Amino acid sequence: MRNFYHTIIINVHRIIFYLIKSSIWLRHIEKHSVEDRYALANEMITWSNKSSGYKTIAYGYENLPKEGGYMLYPNHQGKYDVLGIFNTHKRPISFVMDEKRSHLILVSQFLRLVEGKTIELNDPRHTITVFNEMAEELKQGKRFILFPEGGYKENNGNVVETFKAGSFKVAQMAKVPIVPVALVDSYKVYNSDHVGPVTTYVYYLDPIYYDEYKGMRSHEIAATVEKIIKEKIAEHLENNK
Repeated sequence: MRNFYHTIIINVHRIIFYLIKSSIWLRHIEKHSVEDRYALANEMITWSNKSSGYKTIAYGYENLPKEGGYMLYPNHQGKYDVLGIFNTHKRPISFVMDEKRSHLILVSQFLRLVEGKTIELNDPRHTITVFNEMAEELKQGKRFILFPEGGYKENNGNVVETFKAGSFKVAQMAKVPIVPVALVDSYKVYNSDHVGPVTTYVYYLDPIYYDEYKGMRSHEIAATVEKIIKEKIAEHLENNK
């Protein structure tokens, strides 16, 4: 957590600047393209990373579907996860987060810039409503990040918790590709005792197309994606001992 507070302190002037700029943009969001808003969101991340020595290296760009919408399903390690993916995913993408955390300063502006979604974790009816909205947007070509673990544990040491089957319902509803994403060392940035520069890794793994998973139950899809991600993380850690 010390890295998190350090980043806030040394970037107070930038935070104020981007709060004002994003708030102005959000007053007339229709005047700014999806691409421009995504670029602004990434500009915030880039400045924050440069000031604190955080770097994310990504592999597997070639695995991302070239056309249409798709769902990214990463393991969840902490506050930096979405930022690391955004900073390496070249085309606009959005994300889903817990409604209770969505009202934090800057988080709210960031979420609205990319037209993200919030879900109430203990309200299945609300979740289904949001998933229906997402399914329609996915069919129109939008891309989303959704963390199937639900939450994360502090200083988790690259441990992957059990994936929740319900997270994959939205991909099934939209019939879009599922892209497993393995995050490595992302927890070190803001959710550990680590102090100083950090290099994290994002692996975009082979997509699972609808024809491949349409005969599977949600829990089978969850177990498959979880296994793929765990194997990639284990491979990375073994190769970087």
